[in-house]
Amino acid sequence: MWIAVAIVSAATTGLVSILDSHLISKRMPSFLSFLAPIGVVHFVLGLVVLTILPLPAGVDTVTLAVAVGSSVIRVVGALLMLRTMRSEEVSRIMPVTNTFPIFVALLAVPVLGEDLGWLEWLAIIITVSGAVLISVRWGTDGQGIRLRRSFAVLMVSSILFGVANVGSKYAMEQLTFWNMYGINSSCLGAIFLLLSVRRATLREIGDMTDRNSVLGLILFNECLAVVGFVLSFRAIEQGPVSMVSTILSTRPAFVFVYALAVSRFFPAVLDEHLSRGIIATKLVSIGLIIGGVTLLTTGG
Repeated sequence: MWIAVAIVSAATTGLVSILDSHLISKRMPSFLSFLAPIGVVHFVLGLVVLTILPLPAGVDTVTLAVAVGSSVIRVVGALLMLRTMRSEEVSRIMPVTNTFPIFVALLAVPVLGEDLGWLEWLAIIITVSGAVLISVRWGTDGQGIRLRRSFAVLMVSSILFGVANVGSKYAMEQLTFWNMYGINSSCLGAIFLLLSVRRATLREIGDMTDRNSVLGLILFNECLAVVGFVLSFRAIEQGPVSMVSTILSTRPAFVFVYALAVSRFFPAVLDEHLSRGIIATKLVSIGLIIGGVTLLTTGG
């Protein structure tokens, strides 16, 4: 059951990533103006969920601290990823940030007492190779191959997502997935609002000529995000976190398919440059990443 839940979550959040990229790069006047309405939606929903489904009685302080800490870490990872969308293609960003199952496995050694054999280390090398390949820039005029500047930022984002998943799994020994979603949503909303709510940002939103249609699209996208978040926490609650993380990391494949379709039928929506060579490179890169994280799980 949790496998199907994780797959639907990956497919849903893949669509969210496409719409995020469109909104950040095409529709919103600034990154902070993009964060503000999202912060409102998630902060309100988080508080509503925590009110309707309060924390179980007797939850210890450590568990609650881990739940809040993992939520904050996840938000920081999301901010790094979203900020990069203003200048990078979404189909290039997602594969790198979705290498987080590697870090889930690495954390399992000290936190859960698990061992990594040679097969797991091979999987790590394969996956990181895919992330590097999809992030390189083929230089011109004899400049050779250069790693994109965003690669390091995206890898930090991936590490943070991995840490957050492990923390969420630990916290859900006492909390339900609805509790975890409520805490995560509240933290996301609060941090987004703290960063974005200022006079200049509100003025930017107020001056938008197509404000109502854009805010409507944001609301629709965040409803999809809520579905994706809830399903991911449900899957983490039900299944082994390393295996769930592996399935959630198939998100780049959905992003690539969506980006390919959107670029074909609605070319003005995304800034995706999809020549045959680029498509081939991305297919190989995504194949390496998905193959590596799958080997990491099945090999264990």
